Amino acid sequence: MLIDLALQGGGSHGAFTWGVLDRLLEENGLKVEAISGTSAGAMNAAVMAYGHMQGGAEGARAALETFWKRVSKSAAHSPLRRGPLDVLLGRWSLDSSPAYLAMDIATRMFSPYDLDFGLPNPLAAVLAETVDFDALAAAPIKLFITATNVHTGRPRVFRNADVTPAALMASACLPSMFQAVEIDGQAYWDGGYSGNPTMTPLINECVSDDTIIVGINPVERPGIPKTARDILNRLNEVAFNAVLLKELQMMALLREVSDPGNEKTAHWARMRVHLVRSALLTELGASSKLNAEWEFLTMLRDEGRRAADAFMAENGPALGTRSTLPIEYLLKTD
Repeated sequence: MLIDLALQGGGSHGAFTWGVLDRLLEENGLKVEAISGTSAGAMNAAVMAYGHMQGGAEGARAALETFWKRVSKSAAHSPLRRGPLDVLLGRWSLDSSPAYLAMDIATRMFSPYDLDFGLPNPLAAVLAETVDFDALAAAPIKLFITATNVHTGRPRVFRNADVTPAALMASACLPSMFQAVEIDGQAYWDGGYSGNPTMTPLINECVSDDTIIVGINPVERPGIPKTARDILNRLNEVAFNAVLLKELQMMALLREVSDPGNEKTAHWARMRVHLVRSALLTELGASSKLNAEWEFLTMLRDEGRRAADAFMAENGPALGTRSTLPIEYLLKTD
């Protein structure tokens, strides 16, 4: 069964996606044609595609584990660690971390261009150590990595031959924390603002009719956020989901009005969409996206495996047959 993957971003919560991929790679009947990824989803995509070309499914699983181990190791001496209260209460958030609180206040008052927040990003070195980007250009799995052009606000999609550590860092560049990443004379921010992840190339440039979305950012969240931190987190979730929801709306509309004689619109209309997600991610605080402790990452990995296992048990037989994500409801208005 030929499938595509669409991987959302979300900082350390991307370890949940690692777990989902780890479980799906055990399915001998699934063959991945392409992966669209943003931010942490982009990094998972590149690492998986490279590992797969080196050693098949087991090579991909090993590469993903190596990558996340190196992420955790690189953050071992970071000041962004859980505070004593968070540890005592068994919380994964950094809400009582002095370094996190100081950074949170600073990023609300100053930009990365005003002062150095003391947050060098080690991920570029981790990626360069994990992936041979020259070899990645020839990987059989197609990659579509999204970053947002600062000047135009439009997405740029990097394909295999264009994927570099800089492209992946651009896809994960939060403008409140890091200066824009410049590539070919253009400045880029996090791809989540323009596609989290981008669905269009999976349809226009692939033959698979099944896309499995690995969701990290909750579309719905109960209650009304009332603290400044919770309001900002919800605004980011809404913004990072908006473009994906618009693409799914277009897909749902084309199901109703597509012309069978027009292959391009017909492909949009017949796409089968699936979603792997976990309620646990809704319960985790926004600050936990910066928690790179190995214990936390492996907890998320295990939750990803559990969620993917549940997905395959319930929806596996529908792959190749029907959508399991009812996108038609997106055409309704409140």
